[in-house]
Formats: sequence, C-alpha cells, structure tokens
Amino acid sequence: MPLSAAPPGATVAVLGCGWLGFPLAQALLAQGYRVLGTTTSPEQLPLLQAAGIEPHLLQLGADFSAADEARLTDLLRRASVLVLNVPPRAAIAGGYPQLLRPVHRAVAAARLQAVLFVSTTGVYPEEPRLMREQDAISTRDAASDVLRTEGHFVPRYGQWSSTVVRLGGLIGPGRAPGRFLAGRRDLPQGDAPVNLLHLTDAIGVLSTIIRNNIWGYTLNVCALSHPPRREFYPAAAKFLGLTPPTFRPDYEPGKTIDSSLLRSILPYQFRYDDVLAAIAACPATPSETDSMA
Repeated sequence: MPLSAAPPGATVAVLGCGWLGFPLAQALLAQGYRVLGTTTSPEQLPLLQAAGIEPHLLQLGADFSAADEARLTDLLRRASVLVLNVPPRAAIAGGYPQLLRPVHRAVAAARLQAVLFVSTTGVYPEEPRLMREQDAISTRDAASDVLRTEGHFVPRYGQWSSTVVRLGGLIGPGRAPGRFLAGRRDLPQGDAPVNLLHLTDAIGVLSTIIRNNIWGYTLNVCALSHPPRREFYPAAAKFLGLTPPTFRPDYEPGKTIDSSLLRSILPYQFRYDDVLAAIAACPATPSETDSMA
C-alpha cells in the first residue's frame, strides 16, 4: 500500500519511549524526522528533551480521562506516523485491548496517515513447527488479547495505513540473555529453538519500514539463526561469567519463527542474524551487573 506519509522531515510519534522506543526515536531523529515521544515517567522527560525528542507524559490505564484522550488526539494530529510501542505487560490480565482503546479512538479522530504496531511473536501457538504470519490472524474477535488489539489497529475501511511487526525475543544492552536462565537446573524444552532479535535490528527494521513506506503487512521480525535453548543459554551465561543453566535430556522441540516475508520485501540487512555471535553484543549494564553480584 504506497504512502508518502513520512519522508525525512515529517513527524513521527513514538508512543512508548522505553528500552526500544527511545533508541528508535534517536535513530529517526538522526534520519531527519521530527519525533514526538511519550513516557510514563516524569523523570524521563528531561532525557527525551535532551535527545531532541519532544517529550510528553502519557499514562494509559483506568485513570486515563477524556481530557487525557483529547491531549493525545491533539498530539497525534501533529504526526504523520504513529509507532505504537506499548507492550502487553503494561495491561492487567485480559485488559490489553481495553488499555489501548483510547489510543485507537485518538488515531481515528486525529486522521493519522499510518500506524506501525509493535507486537510479539508470542501470539503463535507453542507447537513444534515453522510459524508464518498467517498462523496467527489479527481479528477484533480473536481469542488472544494481543491479536485482538492488533486487529483494532488494522482498519477495516482504510481510514489509515498500518503495518504490524511481531518481534522475536529482544536482546541487547540492558537485556543480556545470559541472565535470563543462569543457574537454573533441569529446564524443559532444551531442544526448542530460540527466536531472538537484537535491539539494533529491531530499530533498523522499524525505521526502514517508516522510511520506505512499507504499509499493509503483518511481518515477523526475528534473527535468521535458531540454535536450541540448550546450546544458546549456557553460552550466553558463560559470556557473563555466570553459572550456565542445565536442561532435561528429553527431546522437547518448539516453534520456529519464519521471517522470510519480511526479508523478501524490506531493504534492510540484519547485523545480528547469528544470535550466538550476537551474545558478545549484549553486554550487561551496570544495573544488571549489580543484580548479578
């Protein structure tokens, strides 16, 4: 679906400037976009402003008022593209569609041109097979909270353009995978493949979609290599000097995320397709180092 909504110089709103959203906003700034960014933390506002991001405080939830929604609508009226990066864990159980319902109304009222919805490969069933985009359909009446929410931002009548990106498990600085399972014993699914994505590639894919106006898709975003958990997580723990986890000897395979559709349409070259090699590009931050002491 072609769209000339976001050439460099246009305005992009990043809803959720956290571990992923903040460096994405910085990358968009470096590419010549104006960026409006939201955070749930007042302490983060000066950090956003110092980076050149126009900062806004936004706390979705039960206390989100009609006045808050009006302010969000006014914010979105100033943007061409919205990057919607609010993870499901921000909602209470069963409440993800409800959490983002005011955002949906604001998108419609603001007459936004495009929405880039950041989702997860967690929408796929835990079955030992290759998972393609059509294996989890985002409808407004789907059983999954996340799939229902995806469906709300894929408009039925073409009011705006949209692309849904289902990201693999995110790793990178501040999310060193060696910490995830370190020291644990007799873990299940040792032969299940890992489906991971380095922060650098997540940012590269998202910014490339915006820059090249890749709309009208649902896309899996994942590294090309899928080593088994019993190989990847001990190696990641050893890199940090931690006790490696152990896995049961039983053969318990798992799902493999297929990202071939993305790779066939997106002019982006992944930097960390080899996730074992990417372990060295996932250093522990000072706070993580402290927690390991």
